[in-house]
Amino acid sequence: MTSDSHQKPRFFSFPHPMNSSVARVVAAGVVVMSLATIFLDQPWITLVIAFGFITRFLAGPRISPLAILASRVIVPKFGLPYRPVAGPPKRFAAAIGILFSVTAAILSLGLGLNGIAYIVLAGLIFAASLESIFGYCLGCQIFGYLMKWGFIPENICEDCLDFEQRTERLAAQGLGPDGKPISN
Repeated sequence: MTSDSHQKPRFFSFPHPMNSSVARVVAAGVVVMSLATIFLDQPWITLVIAFGFITRFLAGPRISPLAILASRVIVPKFGLPYRPVAGPPKRFAAAIGILFSVTAAILSLGLGLNGIAYIVLAGLIFAASLESIFGYCLGCQIFGYLMKWGFIPENICEDCLDFEQRTERLAAQGLGPDGKPISN
């Protein structure tokens, strides 16, 4: 097969679908690093958090140390299941993570306003905790509303409109949940 869905992904791309188990482990890592930043009063960690969000937004899990650790070590070690979720909303959520983490870094490291920076990080902790504990992606929900209201075109994520039935559509085409041919 030579369809576009079976080509090797470009380096600067985001996986679609992606594994929700990996996203949840990454979110837990963000929570831990953000809490460490605040409780150990180490604002330099905001740079590490921001770097992670930027790399995940640009290239998915390919160069993010936290995503690599999650996808290659933690998820396999604990046997966490492959749970496909739409990639574009997760990428949008990473963009929101960039906004929060870069803002916190500028506030703390650039302006010396650690207290305000830590309040911004508390927002990131809240959102990342929802993802890691409950599998609820706040950024993904915002993405869905923006699509519904017409701010994000449907062609950005056609699967997002009916992602629940994606597996059945792919199976009918002889493809697995990752869009690759099912091997017997």
